[in-house]
Amino acid sequence: ANLYRHASSSTVKMRGLIVALLVASASAFTPIRTHSRGLRAAAATRRPASSSVTPSMLGVVITGGANGVGFGYADEFLARRHSVVICDVKDPAAAVAALKAKHPNGEIYGVQCDVSSTEAVDNLAATAKEKLGLVHYWINNAGINGGRRAFSELSYGTIEAVVKVNLLGSLLCTQAAMKLMAEQSGTIGHVFNTVGSGVKGGGTPGYVVYGATKRGLPQMTDSLVAELEKGVQGYDKKSTAGKVNVHTLSPGMVFTQLLLDDSTPELRKFPFGVLAAQPEEVAADLVPKILGVKGNGQKVEFLTTDRILNQFYKKFVLGEKSEYIDDDGNVIKRPDAQYDELGVKTQY
Repeated sequence: ANLYRHASSSTVKMRGLIVALLVASASAFTPIRTHSRGLRAAAATRRPASSSVTPSMLGVVITGGANGVGFGYADEFLARRHSVVICDVKDPAAAVAALKAKHPNGEIYGVQCDVSSTEAVDNLAATAKEKLGLVHYWINNAGINGGRRAFSELSYGTIEAVVKVNLLGSLLCTQAAMKLMAEQSGTIGHVFNTVGSGVKGGGTPGYVVYGATKRGLPQMTDSLVAELEKGVQGYDKKSTAGKVNVHTLSPGMVFTQLLLDDSTPELRKFPFGVLAAQPEEVAADLVPKILGVKGNGQKVEFLTTDRILNQFYKKFVLGEKSEYIDDDGNVIKRPDAQYDELGVKTQY
């Protein structure tokens, strides 16, 4: 978030400082190769074939799962033989069909759901229970940013929509997931709320409402962890049949419409061209981390400090070019892929 908002006048100074720091420690630092081709190859070696008849293992719900990193999550979970329900504000039938075609023996279901609607969220939870039996992971991924605009220029409708989807939607879905998981005898459930720019404080100019909604999610998570572990003072702590854990999930910068819409060539060159990744790369990294999470109140991140330093080293010390953004700030379009008008690679 800090890199994003300072990508204008302070970019040169930041780059100089980064280069100085990295050169000073270059003798002790070996860059990690994390190009998408390497990630795909690594994923292929560790994932079971989709044609296997092994029954699915765990139940997963993903909001905003019809495209972007949500679709990537679903793909990764299915590749590991888990059962998945995705939802989207639009009919997710096409996404479900694409996932079924890729994983013919997988269990994938779709629900149309406005996460800011109590009735729609209740229906999502009921459908997940019906289709999956047990829900082990619930990922609140749905989110919008309202476009990159000065706050004073936003309509009331846009402000309301961003708050309803990002904050109210996370609250409603988290509560629905917690209630569902609490009833699952002997089962450990994990709820993940997706954070973004603004989560660590500071300003997010152009995304005031988005930043405010994302800033609230860690506080919500910390409060829920305290309630789950200690209860609420003055009230009896209720025991539940199933254990519920709540965490934050940070996919970082992902080449989706949310990132590229209203972006400038300078933003696309830095920080996007240095730190952003394709949805499938992010999902390949995060899904194993999600599955391996232990305890309560964990922070699961794609852009870890090590990854950021590694990307900076390759860019500013080794001089490597981005495989996604050219020197003029344009999206590099691979001949074997299709892209929309913003330069977002289509997933199906």
